[in-house]
Amino acid sequence: MIVINIDKAKTIAHEVRRAARAEEFKPLDEVIMKQIPNTDVQAVEVERQAVRDKYAAMQAAIDSAVAVDEIKAAMPQQGA
Repeated sequence: MIVINIDKAKTIAHEVRRAARAEEFKPLDEVIMKQIPNTDVQAVEVERQAVRDKYAAMQAAIDSAVAVDEIKAAMPQQGA
């Protein structure tokens, strides 16, 4: 019988979550960093906040998970 360490699974899930969040932030951070003229910085900040909110909810779901299936369900989806 295979026993999964739920705490280790959560740690791995958070590492994957952080990597996905960084990839999603990358193009938005570039826009802010480059200060491209005629860019609506407020709109970019709204997008950045949406990413923060998405991954904060994901973090809470991972933290509250009591089973591996719950962790898997909370994980970032490929292409999402």
